[in-house]
Amino acid sequence: MCVIPERMRFTMEKATVVVIGGGATGVGILRDLSMRGVDTLLVEKCDLVNGASSRYHGLLHSGGRYAVKDQEAAKECIIENQILRKIGKSCVETTGGMFVRLNIDDPDYEEAWVKGCAESGIEAKPITLEEAFRLEPLLSKNVQSAYLVPDAAIDGFRMSWQNVESAKRYGGRSLTYREVIGIEQANGELKGVKVRNTITGEEEIIECEVAINAAGGWAGKVAALAGLEVGVQPDKGTLLAFNQRITNHVVNRLHKSSDGDIFVPHGSITILGTSSMSIPDAEDTSTSRAEVENLLSIGEKTFEHLRDYRMLRAFAGSRPLYIPPGGAVGRSASRGFAIVDHADDGLKGMFTIVGGKFTTYRLMAEKMADKVCAKLGNTEKCRTAEEPLVPEVSEDAKKAARKYFPAYGTNLAATRLGPERFAKVVKRLEEAPEKRELVCECENVTLAEFEEIAQEESCYQINDIRRRTRVGMGTCQGNFCALRSAGLFAKYGKHERAAETLTRMKEFLQGRWKGIRPVLVGRTLRETQMTRALYELSFHVNGGKKE
Repeated sequence: MCVIPERMRFTMEKATVVVIGGGATGVGILRDLSMRGVDTLLVEKCDLVNGASSRYHGLLHSGGRYAVKDQEAAKECIIENQILRKIGKSCVETTGGMFVRLNIDDPDYEEAWVKGCAESGIEAKPITLEEAFRLEPLLSKNVQSAYLVPDAAIDGFRMSWQNVESAKRYGGRSLTYREVIGIEQANGELKGVKVRNTITGEEEIIECEVAINAAGGWAGKVAALAGLEVGVQPDKGTLLAFNQRITNHVVNRLHKSSDGDIFVPHGSITILGTSSMSIPDAEDTSTSRAEVENLLSIGEKTFEHLRDYRMLRAFAGSRPLYIPPGGAVGRSASRGFAIVDHADDGLKGMFTIVGGKFTTYRLMAEKMADKVCAKLGNTEKCRTAEEPLVPEVSEDAKKAARKYFPAYGTNLAATRLGPERFAKVVKRLEEAPEKRELVCECENVTLAEFEEIAQEESCYQINDIRRRTRVGMGTCQGNFCALRSAGLFAKYGKHERAAETLTRMKEFLQGRWKGIRPVLVGRTLRETQMTRALYELSFHVNGGKKE
């Protein structure tokens, strides 16, 4: 609990509702409430989509993974799967999914799974082995049966930012790099939240009627600031990214959910995941060589030549599993979500939402917004399932812009930017031909696009631009674009920190190095030696040491 004496109180912002946490659930709530006309402000201690919503396999679930053990979650997934395909077309790659049972997997589970899919409303189409190997020629010959399901790949960064852009159109606001350090209350009622600017160290109080704790794995810590308890267990999942597209579909092992049994194609890469490990602190996104080896040894049962492919990096995220009193943990814990009204705990105006998964973020936001609006007397209905997140860039606009972009670059920029920013970038490219130069060849990011994002108020470091444009996230992992990005950020960035060129470059490289270190074998090791020579010897930047 944080109670500030009257003489020390000061307020910089006011809102009817403050949403704490800028992951998928938080931005979904921001959008929903804003569309209903509620004055809503989101605060996030880092950049948006910095936690679990960007540290997962990027799977838009069909619900098939939960068809046996969690029917409710399976039904939610298939419904939300169809909704997100409709409202977020530019964020979804409709790869389709395939469940395969190997000769080491229990055939009885297959029977239960088929029944569970039917009961959940999930179309699971059986196909012949000949068809399975035609669609996925690299599959192990130990596959015994296969089914097609409506899984897909989804870009968590893009989906979340588009929610924020949508919310802005209805008056929604967001503040990044604002960590909640206190909950203001009096006589059992919420009065506001106290935040610290993690860049400047300045503190301020934001007055509000309602605060929604959507902090994911940190929800327990936020609740504790108000003297409350929430049963949330951070559960770490480690994943591997490979530098090529091993699969055409999302491929799942048809067995009881376990480690390393999902392959998700994303653009030109493939992500293998995930593991499950209960951890004491959601900040722990470390990965180890042992975790990498565990995923490889399991994954190569589905794709036997998995070790022949170059690994780009390992990364980890922390699932915020809701643990009710006496509830199960780890993979036995439900992937459903829970909403807690802390009026029952003696604090009116405070809510917590925890659990769930990225696929169901919109549904979670709708249910949370329903409760808040009921408290506020707002009778507006949810419209987030019908209205697209952002308008699509027209085919005519893309056709006209193709002469300014490299091959494939037009569509990539259009999906990342949306129509308004795309038009601004195209104008930059038209008026200044030198801005057609690529900052990142792997992801086709032009200087004009980098400049457009760098000048946003929310960009304090290069990694903020990375999450918006994917600069440095391609197959070279920043080998060439780190130096360019640092120089350009110093030139175009709006904040004073941008001028600290060497520091910003070190931050960027360190973020890449963290994921590369656990996969330093073969071709990955050789490329890392080139990176070391380029940056350590030329610029005295040691990527292996934290500054």
